[in-house]
Amino acid sequence: MKFFLDLLPLIFFFVTFKVADSNAEASARFASEHFGFLVNGGAVGPTEAPVLLATMVVIAATLMQIVTLVAMRRKVDTMLWVTFALVAVLGGATVWFHDATFIKWKPSVLYWVMAFVFWAAPVFFGKNLLQSLLREQMSLPPASWKRLNLAWVVFFALMGFVNLYVAYNYSTSAWATFKVFGLTGLMLVFLVGQGVWLSRQPLDDDDEAAAVAPARSTGPGAL
Repeated sequence: MKFFLDLLPLIFFFVTFKVADSNAEASARFASEHFGFLVNGGAVGPTEAPVLLATMVVIAATLMQIVTLVAMRRKVDTMLWVTFALVAVLGGATVWFHDATFIKWKPSVLYWVMAFVFWAAPVFFGKNLLQSLLREQMSLPPASWKRLNLAWVVFFALMGFVNLYVAYNYSTSAWATFKVFGLTGLMLVFLVGQGVWLSRQPLDDDDEAAAVAPARSTGPGAL
């Protein structure tokens, strides 16, 4: 359920973009009439309207996520605050300058922030964030936790570059589709691959000892 809620702003962005893109002239008039005060020059062209409207929707949707969590007295994750800050700043720049370049950079910046956080935590604070998050669900030797953390660092770093490659080599429409299905698909493939890798990892030394102890206590020497 949480995964679906986290995807809602992305879904809203994609649907708004596709609807506006298929009615570019009408979208430009709508954007100019209702949101012209947010745009430098006060007018929005047909080629700019789809991404501007989609950007405004994703800003509003992300803000609503935060407001809903606060109203329910639930914790707002740090990453959601970071996401909203990036969407507000880069999305705001896209709207004001009617330039899709800024919002196209948002996924890459977010991925690189996450890569940096996962890299910096053990280097500067001696804390493996993945181990802190997942140690109640699984037990791994220290070397495996390090490899797992490094895999996430590399994955997020590469995702940032892949996003920019698509953004600068394909149309905005193609990028919007890739942002929703391509990046999400790559994330799912990575998670599946990670699950397969984890299933082949040995238990932590403490868990192995705990598993062996009962067997020893029921052996012939215990009788």
